[in-house]
Amino acid sequence: MSIDTDLLMHLQKLANITLKTEEIEKIKDNLNEIINFIENINNLDLEDIPTFFSQRTTALTMRDDIPINNPRVAQDILKNAPKSENNFFIVPKIIE
Repeated sequence: MSIDTDLLMHLQKLANITLKTEEIEKIKDNLNEIINFIENINNLDLEDIPTFFSQRTTALTMRDDIPINNPRVAQDILKNAPKSENNFFIVPKIIE
């Protein structure tokens, strides 16, 4: 696969961007270079490589999920609100 001018113009329209005329050739070359690199990766023989490989040999340690009720956290958060009342944010009404 290669990027030609027609495909680049189509991509420009889809991405809703405007390319300068002097940029078009450079962008085509860059995109074609990326595609060639990916095609080289696709040609690699990966049959003997396991599908999952990780350096981590131990399992992740899990912590207990214990809810903590700390009213000070809510107070600290509400201090930053423009308006609050009874531990709730006051926001403008948007639905009539």
